[in-house]
Amino acid sequence: MPNWLLRLLAPEWSGSVVGLILVGIGLLGSGAWLMLAACGTLIVTGNIVHLVRFAASRRRCPAPGKLVDVGCTRVHVLAEGAATDHLPIVMFGGGHAPGAAMAHLHRTLRELTRSILIDRPGTGWSDTGPFPRSTAREAQEMIAALDRAGETGPFVLVGYSFGGLLAANIARRYPEKVVRLVLLDATPLETVLLGPRLGSLRAMRLRTLASAAWRAVGRHADLDEKASEANPAHAEGRRAFVEALGGDLDAMRSIEIGVGAQLANYSIYRELDPDQIPRIAWETVVYDGDLGDMELWLVAPGDAGEVTAEREVGSAADGDAARMINFYARSRERYLAASSRSRRVVAPPGSTHQFVYTHADFVIGTLSEAVRR
Repeated sequence: MPNWLLRLLAPEWSGSVVGLILVGIGLLGSGAWLMLAACGTLIVTGNIVHLVRFAASRRRCPAPGKLVDVGCTRVHVLAEGAATDHLPIVMFGGGHAPGAAMAHLHRTLRELTRSILIDRPGTGWSDTGPFPRSTAREAQEMIAALDRAGETGPFVLVGYSFGGLLAANIARRYPEKVVRLVLLDATPLETVLLGPRLGSLRAMRLRTLASAAWRAVGRHADLDEKASEANPAHAEGRRAFVEALGGDLDAMRSIEIGVGAQLANYSIYRELDPDQIPRIAWETVVYDGDLGDMELWLVAPGDAGEVTAEREVGSAADGDAARMINFYARSRERYLAASSRSRRVVAPPGSTHQFVYTHADFVIGTLSEAVRR
């Protein structure tokens, strides 16, 4: 889907515009054309239902932090706790997640230091932001949001999974703002570019488009969530995720019902298409030596753990499956070469990629050490 169309469809009221256009076209004709007008009427009605529910969710769950203007959009920043003899910490969750995805860590760390969660544009309480969404653009927006919120740093920067790609980008672009970079099983760009073509990534993008269309007409089912629930490989991690976030997850689900949020997810996930990576690689990749002598901690399972493509690995021939598991386990180690002061921290035995939730106490202990001056 081209960026100009994403811009047109991102406003929450776009469904009403589409519906009215169909009504107008249908009323110009007769017979079968009237069916088009009827469909347009249903779309307008559904979109009105969506707008009412969307507005009600914002009233019911007001933003806990502050909305700051970063030039072309507003970004929500939640900063709590006092940085006394410890360093302030900024955390980013996996995927294109809101700050609340790391709320279970934030609750403890804010008692120790200044803990900061940011809703990337198109997530949480932040505005959708301009298109296209990209890691490079959001790296700039995150630093601008911290500056406008009065958070000066320098920071301990933490990124989990694809949130690690964002954190590493910020560290590369603004090294003066980062004392220590902690990557929690972060996904390097090379994993997507050089690894096997994953049908799960394409399916994820298509689900975001389908979810956006359903939400525009008043249906608020989360298709990504349903797909995760249907995958037995995600059961333990999902259960830990729900238990760890608790009420913060409820609030996140309540407010993340927007059309623009799903289109923002689609836009940034599109840069993970192997055919798109060469176009954005130079501005997005963090490569060997890019971070100089910045402290970098890579925290991850010691072996393959859970890989991103359970279904693909499970369906591959034995030799290919072994190679894929080895590739995913080793490609994440590439981040260690980005700095001359890298440290490898091994997650508890039996950990998977979801150890941020299944072994939260271990992660809290590691981050508590990371914020020491």
